[in-house]
Amino acid sequence: MLVVKSKIKEIVKDLNVSGDFAEALEKKAEHLIHEACERCKANGRRTVQARDL
Repeated sequence: MLVVKSKIKEIVKDLNVSGDFAEALEKKAEHLIHEACERCKANGRRTVQARDL
């Protein structure tokens, strides 16, 4: 699991967080990581870097 629910609550502070928010955020993070990996490979590298995001 990439997303930690307690960390989300620390960021949003005094707002409520719906039960499905963490799951949706997890999927989005996984998608971003996969895209970054593809960009890394397309550039002939084996190290994923911040610029791949």
